[in-house]
Amino acid sequence: MNTELLDALTALERDKGISKQVLIEAIEAAIVSAYKRNFNQAQNVRVDFNQETGTIRVFARKEVVDEVYDSRLEISLDEAKRINPNYQVGDVVEIEVTPKNFGRIAAQTAKQVVTQRVREAERGVIYAEFVDREEDIMTGIVQRTDSKFIYVSLGKIEALLPVSEQMPNETYKPHDRIKVYITKVEKTTKGPQIYVSRTHPGLLKRLFELEVPEIYDGTVEIKSVAREAGDRSKISVHSDNPEVDPVGACVGPKGQRVQAIVNELKGEKIDIVRWSADPVEFVANALSPSKVLDVIVNEEEKATTVIVPDYQLSLAIGKRGQNARLAAKLTNWKIDIKSQSEAEQLGIYPRSSSSFEVDEEEISEVE
Repeated sequence: MNTELLDALTALERDKGISKQVLIEAIEAAIVSAYKRNFNQAQNVRVDFNQETGTIRVFARKEVVDEVYDSRLEISLDEAKRINPNYQVGDVVEIEVTPKNFGRIAAQTAKQVVTQRVREAERGVIYAEFVDREEDIMTGIVQRTDSKFIYVSLGKIEALLPVSEQMPNETYKPHDRIKVYITKVEKTTKGPQIYVSRTHPGLLKRLFELEVPEIYDGTVEIKSVAREAGDRSKISVHSDNPEVDPVGACVGPKGQRVQAIVNELKGEKIDIVRWSADPVEFVANALSPSKVLDVIVNEEEKATTVIVPDYQLSLAIGKRGQNARLAAKLTNWKIDIKSQSEAEQLGIYPRSSSSFEVDEEEISEVE
């Protein structure tokens, strides 16, 4: 053992952020085990690592007793006094027992400890980096696939994209670049494990943050997201600035901003609607592109009955109920859709007290 090890420990402390003292303590503990294993020793020993010269010595620790029962752990008072007259019963005597050929074993053990600690430190750095990126978006490169996962390289680590989080309208080939949403970062015995998604509503939200500067700087806020990945999504947006049109900002000039997101999601349709604190207005907006005649609100059950023109009924409900389902998720209100003629038969439309008006401009904005 020489100063090369000390230089290496100093470099690791500087470059990897691993405490030199922690490494030395780990090396000393590992060398104790190596000594006992290689020299068939069961005695109590201590390893001394000289931080100036890099030399390592092994000392047997024995308790001073009147009568010795185990010579590996005990030493008589008479024998101890021959070493130092000041020793008393109960003291601990240290006797050097460093084997002649122990240097090679110590060096090998030290190398193994350093390698392991470096690996653990690197894993810790990666975990710390990615645990802060949970619920964030990253661009990855598809590496390979199997029956359970698609393995996506995120640079320093490979993430797992489970089958359940894959878009039904997408195929993934090696070397494809895809944007993924980090759903979970776990610390395991083999290092950090990262799970990502292409179907999570958070992916849509992050994509809009990337494409729309007004969302990134906080001028426009995404209030809620409802998504059926690969098919259709709805987002509600709002701005406290009356001079800013939140829907228009998300659509972008000639629809460029929203189209970039649609392309990233392989053609997934996206409805952008204006959020409102008024459930009547919000639910009506959420059902776009359908026109709405009236919204009857039941505050206690957090439910609404929506009246639409007869010719708009199928559009309001959507294919397999998708439009109504997404609107309910987006608004967090139950939505029961009825045609105008059915509502008239039930006597719930028109209402004399209703002040609801259809904002044609608002609807066309989103179509």
